[in-house]
Amino acid sequence: MAQERPRRADARRNYDRIVAAAEAEIARHGADASLEEIARRAGVGSATLHRHFPSRQALLEAVFHDRVELLCARAREMHDRPDAGNALLEWLQAVAAYGATTRGLARSLLDGGREAGPPRDSTCEAMLIEAGGELLRLAAETGAVRPDVSIIDLLTLVNAISLATEGSTGAAGEAARLLRLAVEGVRTTTR
Repeated sequence: MAQERPRRADARRNYDRIVAAAEAEIARHGADASLEEIARRAGVGSATLHRHFPSRQALLEAVFHDRVELLCARAREMHDRPDAGNALLEWLQAVAAYGATTRGLARSLLDGGREAGPPRDSTCEAMLIEAGGELLRLAAETGAVRPDVSIIDLLTLVNAISLATEGSTGAAGEAARLLRLAVEGVRTTTR
């Protein structure tokens, strides 16, 4: 992968102002926040916004990247857990809770493959697939999950739950509860 050239100081400031303005607008209006309003709040012109972010998806990736990286780091920290199945479920619940409480994230993950933007392997979606895929592999090796379950299946489920609960009162708890219900099923357990 080619290394990105360092930005001039003014270009870096514009980039940072655009991302900060986008974070605020997306928190208020979701993934469909007005690009013109983001540029206005950042104090830049529309052309400057588009020079830094050639698509809406590229801007969304920049807004969510650091927080998604924290979720991925959490997955890596869970690799050595003795119960790989519980580690996977705990991580998926964290992803669902974050998606439910972060306006626009779940929607941006849905749109990730539909718009021109950053290379596929650098997207938030790809980062989550890689991090969660390793947890799923470990859980499958211990027999904690069915062998026919893929990380795409699980992240699609998480995304659907995040979309359904986004913005509701107690969204994080509700997302985690619904995910646990979906994963564990509706059967009762006998002791």
